[in-house]
Amino acid sequence: MKPALEALLQHPSIFRPGDDRSQPPGLASGWPALDAVLPGGGWPQRALIELLPAGAGIGELSLLLPALREAMTAGQGMALVHPPYVPYAPALQQAGLDPAQVLFIQPPQARDGVWAMEACLRSGILGAVLGWLEQPVTQPVLRRLALAAELHDGLAFVFRPMAAAEQPSPAALRMALAPRPDGLQVTVLKCRGRPPRSVLVALDPHDV
Repeated sequence: MKPALEALLQHPSIFRPGDDRSQPPGLASGWPALDAVLPGGGWPQRALIELLPAGAGIGELSLLLPALREAMTAGQGMALVHPPYVPYAPALQQAGLDPAQVLFIQPPQARDGVWAMEACLRSGILGAVLGWLEQPVTQPVLRRLALAAELHDGLAFVFRPMAAAEQPSPAALRMALAPRPDGLQVTVLKCRGRPPRSVLVALDPHDV
């Protein structure tokens, strides 16, 4: 390869498949096996992360707990937008999350959840924003969330039904979650610079 071309390809703004050197460091997930397959070695920040669980309550929040604790230890709160269950303060406290730093948003109509999540991402005061979108959403709506996440100095997770995996998504990271007797099977469906991979995460049964 000619030296001039090699020098050009080494520029950090150039992306090549299989090479994630240009990826900024991610926030450690707390699960080494998962970090090994994530861009930047952890959850990407300033990016929309889409999680597609096989059902509610299979351990999807336990998967995020270490990173959420880290965000809240830094004095930043988090928002839960239209979650399937009302947060239980004692359970949050037992999991190491300060209930006083958790903003629970339950819009009167499910479609308002997108607006609420976008507003939280653009607020600039939260370390993590988690939103549940059970209703079908259009690509323009998802792109709005993705753009808002790029302006958010923290973590942005959106939960959608597993059936949504058949549809395209602007999310930077997209993962399917399935329960297993010994943990949670995490399958990376979309991840810049990394091929699709699957990993088993052994969750703590005492977490939420």
